[in-house]
Order: sequence, then structure tokens, then C-alpha cells
Amino acid sequence: MLPRARRRTFSNADKRRILQAADSCTKPGEIGALMRREGVYSSSLSTWRRQREAADLAALAPIKRGPKADPHRAEALHIAQITRERDNFKLRLDKALLVIDVQKKLAALLGNSMDAIGDLP
Repeated sequence: MLPRARRRTFSNADKRRILQAADSCTKPGEIGALMRREGVYSSSLSTWRRQREAADLAALAPIKRGPKADPHRAEALHIAQITRERDNFKLRLDKALLVIDVQKKLAALLGNSMDAIGDLP
């Protein structure tokens, strides 16, 4: 019975080492010899190069410090602000209604007393 063939896996260190060796190849046929020696396909080299470039770009990207922004928190803050504004408007309305009520009562009192003053000789 023949042993079952297993796919070869490469660690990140192996990939980096093979890519460095491939990048240092200058003569024709050196990359082919390297691929045969390491048991690597050219498509694997292409994929690893893309992964290396993506990792380099990701490493250059600025990293935002601090806690991550929570979208639900922003919504809750907006709702809290609107609630405070509503409560503020209610207070102002209550004060305005009180002033209007006092003005009506004062007008009624002055109106009656003015009529009484108007009746004087």
C-alpha cells in the first residue's frame, strides 16, 4: 500500500525565505531551479508576492488609537440630545403658558378696575 500524498504547506518564514531567494535571482533559469528545489509553483510565488505587498500596505496604513467607534453609541447620543432639547422646549412652553395666564388675569383685573375708574366722575 502506497502512502497517501500530502500537500506541502509553507510557513510564513519559509515563504519569506523563498521570496527573498527568488528576488535575488538575476540569471536566466535561476528562478526555475529554485522552484524545482523548493517544490513551489510559479503561481504560489505570485500569490505570495501579492500577499507580501498587501501586508506591507496594511503595515503602512495609519492605525487609529483608542477604542473603536460604536455606531449604536452615536445613535444613542443623538437620541439623548433630541430628548434634552424636547425637555427644554417643554419647560419654555410651560413658562410661556404661565406668563400668558398671568397676563390674562392681570388684564381681567385691570379691565374691571379701569371700568370702575372710568365710572368715576
